[in-house]
Amino acid sequence: MKNIGLFGGTFDPIHNGHLHIGQAFADEIGLDTVIFLPAGDPYHKPQNTQTPAKHRFIMTELAIADEPRFALSDCDMVREGATYTFDTVQIFRQQFPAATLWWLLGSDSLMKLHTWKKWQTLVQQVNIAVAMREGDSLNQTPRELHAWLGEALQSGHVRILQAPLYNISSTQIRAALENQSLSDGLIPSSVARYIQQHGLYR
Repeated sequence: MKNIGLFGGTFDPIHNGHLHIGQAFADEIGLDTVIFLPAGDPYHKPQNTQTPAKHRFIMTELAIADEPRFALSDCDMVREGATYTFDTVQIFRQQFPAATLWWLLGSDSLMKLHTWKKWQTLVQQVNIAVAMREGDSLNQTPRELHAWLGEALQSGHVRILQAPLYNISSTQIRAALENQSLSDGLIPSSVARYIQQHGLYR
C-alpha cells in the first residue's frame, strides 16, 4: 500500500525551509511520495497581491527536481473559486483509492483546524502530520479539538514531526529580493535564476 503525503502552500516563492520540512515529512512518516500543491490565484483578492500561479508552479517544479520522492500537482490551481483542503483530499482519495494519505500542516493551522470545511469528515479521510513552529505547543490547542487530537495522537492518525521548521518565511524572502539583499542558502539556485530571469519580486 502506498503512503502519499500532500503538501499545500502558496510557495511564493518556494524556499529551502519548504524542502527541508518536505524531506522530514517523507523520512519520518515513511512516505513513497510527497505531492506539492501550489495554491491557485486568489479568487477574492486583487491579482497583484500574489505572484501568478504559473510562476509559483514552475519555481516549485525547479525546486523539487532533485528529490525523487517529490512530485507536483496543479490540482489546487485549476479549480474555480475557493479551494478547500476537504475537496483536494477527495480528489486524491479518488485518484489513489488504496493509498494511505497524509496532509502536512503547520502547528498554526492545526490550532484553526476546527474552523475548516467539514473538518470532522476530513480527519477521517486523511492522516495529519504537524510541523511545529517555534514557540507553539499542543497545550495551546482549542478545546474543540481536544478529544479528537488526544485519540488521533494515540492511534497514530496524527504525527508530530520531530524536525523543527526553519526560521525563514516567504514574506522575508520577498522583502530581501525587493531590496536585493537575499542571503545565500535560502532558496534553491534554480529558483533564484528563474526569479532573476523573469524579474519577479522587484
